[in-house]
Order: sequence, then structure tokens, then C-alpha cells
Amino acid sequence: MTCARHGPILQFKLSDIGEGIMEVTVKEWYVKEGDKVSQFDSICEVQSDKASVTITSRYDGVVRKLYYDVDDTAFVGKPLVDIETESSPELTQEEDVVETPAMSHDEHTHQEIKGHKTQATPSVRRLAMENNIKLSEVVGTGKDGRILKEDILNFLAKQTGAILPPSPFHEIQPPAAAVRPKDKLAASGPQPAMPKPVFTGKDVTEPLKGFHKAMVKTMSAALKIPHFGYCDEVDLSCLVKLRAELKPLTEARGIKLSYMPFFIKAASLGLLQFPILNASVDESCQNITYKAAHNIGLAMDTSQGLLVPNVKNVQLLSVFEISMELNRLQALGATAQLGTSDLTGGTFTLSNIGSIGGTYAKPVILPPEVAIGALGKIQILPRFDSSGELVKAHIMNVSWSADHRIIDGATMCRFSNLWREYLENPASMVLDLK
Repeated sequence: MTCARHGPILQFKLSDIGEGIMEVTVKEWYVKEGDKVSQFDSICEVQSDKASVTITSRYDGVVRKLYYDVDDTAFVGKPLVDIETESSPELTQEEDVVETPAMSHDEHTHQEIKGHKTQATPSVRRLAMENNIKLSEVVGTGKDGRILKEDILNFLAKQTGAILPPSPFHEIQPPAAAVRPKDKLAASGPQPAMPKPVFTGKDVTEPLKGFHKAMVKTMSAALKIPHFGYCDEVDLSCLVKLRAELKPLTEARGIKLSYMPFFIKAASLGLLQFPILNASVDESCQNITYKAAHNIGLAMDTSQGLLVPNVKNVQLLSVFEISMELNRLQALGATAQLGTSDLTGGTFTLSNIGSIGGTYAKPVILPPEVAIGALGKIQILPRFDSSGELVKAHIMNVSWSADHRIIDGATMCRFSNLWREYLENPASMVLDLK
């Protein structure tokens, strides 16, 4: 009789993932108890108040215990899972965890299985795990052998003999025959008393987590800043024509061109003339730090709440390069895959609230920044041109907020005027582009 040899069981702990983060929320498990894992296999996805992070295994072995359920709060330095390793007893336990930013749907993760790599997204791995399917037994039909959701479903159908159902057919019901007035009168009579509806809904209380918890912290700090507001309108008629000319060129390069890259580049050119708007102050407001890089943030409405990723070093980028970066950030934001580097280091922010609706706003400064702008929707309104003729104009309202402890009204006004001039005469930006 041969006795099975079991390796030591190690507690796999969550290590420090930077930015002073001490706790995260478990968003998804990619393994369950009893699963066999290899080094660098995805264990779970966690979300801090900065970004989503995928935790990967350091050991080869079998998962024996999961310490948290989905949506539980995990703490740095505490165990995530227990792994029974296949190594010798001399293996020493390490607390470090390999973290990588959560990947977008266009990217894929890798798993070493019997000498070759199986490529699949976390959602596909989860589907396979729930149906006890080994990815090594599935033939991928995607690019470079990548396993798709359809491959898992087809494999499952072959195993069970099931036939995948076609798209549901919705039968169109013919309209009911019209009721003649006499029939209505004949059918009329004493109507039975209708019971009053009973409301059975209940209030739901849940703890603030992740990005919502971060918003509480950030906005509470913002309340300590004395805000100065300034509003103006911008005639974008020339910019609308320019964008219409450039749009086919950028689409030919595979990039969607919006107005936002022009707004961001004009802001960067303005910040070169008014660097105090691209600064920060310490908590005691005794020192000002003028930021060399123009890392301009874009307030983004996502399924996770308000996020503000930023475009790094705008002062070095062309309008097309800014557009490329915005396309990347928007794709990651739509799939909740923005990384820590995308969400930190901002120096100035623009909020395109007009993409949803509204003309004016009162934007709240994001500490430690000292200024923010909110852009309203573009409207076609009547205006008088230079010769006094009534014309149709593309008008956008802008609302600025500045930290009044270090920025006076005149400075904010002059910056806004320069920013407006660049947008009303976009050809003038060519003179100052570097």
C-alpha cells in the first residue's frame, strides 16, 4: 500500500500593493477549494480605492481554503487562501504576492499547462471552473489559440450531448378585434372593487466599498478648500468644422476623434502661461509645488462610479496622441479595468458633464489639485457675428473652480480667456505646439 504524500500548507497572504492601501474588496475568485494551481495562475481580482488588481499565485499546489467571499473586505498582511504545495517541506513561506493590474477584455491571461500556454480571459476561466472543465482539454478557436466563451459552451455540449438552443423566437400576437361601441355598452356594468396595492419593499443598507469609499474620503478633503467659481461661454463653430475635416483621417488610423483632445491640449497650452493652476499645496498650505508634467484628468462616469483617469505629459503630446490615449482610457473604464497608474498622479482636471447633459455646473476640486473645469453640452444658438449679422453658433459653457487660497479671480479669468481663444481659433494652437 502506497501512502499519498502531501506537501506543506502555506497561508497565501495579501501583500502591500502600494499607495498606502491597507484593505481591498474581493470582486471575483478564479479558483475554488480543491483546485490545482500553478505559479502565476490568477487567484482572484480585488479592488482598492485606486484600481482593480489581479492577484496571482506564487506556488504550485492545491487550494485548500478561501478566506473571503465575494464582496468581502480583505486586509493587507492577512491570508487570502491556503495552498497545499507540491514542494518539499524545506520550502519557506513567503508573504509576497504578485499583483498585476486587471486586464481589459482585449488582453488575455496565461496559464502554464503541461508545457504549453492556455490563453483565456478571467470570465472564460470562471465559466470553465463552474462547469469543472479543464482548459487544457479545450481547443481554442480565437486568435493564437485563445479559448473563447463559445469554445467552453461547445465543449460542454459535446460532453453532455446537449444541443445549444437557438435565439429565442418571439411570436407576434395579432391585435385584438376592435370592440364596437354597442358591445362596450353591453359589457358595461358594475365594476368589482379593485384591491389597493400593498407596498412590500424594504430599505437596504450596505457598507461603502472601493471607489465609493474613496469618493467619501476625497470629497471630505475637498470641503476644506475655499472654492472660487468662474463661468464663461465658448463659440466652437470653427472647431466643429475642423473636427469634421480631421475625423475621417483619424478613423482611417483606427482612432475616434472627439472634441475632448482639443479641450485638453488647449488647457495644457494655457497651463504653460499660468503654471500656478498646475500646482499643489501641502496640507498646512505653507508650500506650493509647481508640477512640471501636465497630467490632465478626465472625470469619467463608469459602472463603478466616478473615476478620474489622467493623460500623462499632455505638454509633449499631439492632439492625435491625446485622442489615442483617451480611446485607451475610455475602453478600460467601460470594462472596469483602469489601473493604478491611470488613476493617480493627476495635476489638473476637466469634467465633460455635457456629454450627459446640462450647461453649467459647480465642479469640486480633487485634492491636491488646485483647479478643475466642467464642460457643458454644445448647443446651436443664435449669435451676432463681427459684422452684426445673426448667425447660428455652436456654443459651449464652461464652469471653472479654483482654490481661492492661492489662485485669485483675475488669474482664473485670464487662463479661461486664453483657453477660449485657442478653441475659438484652433489654428492659433499651431503657433504654440511643440
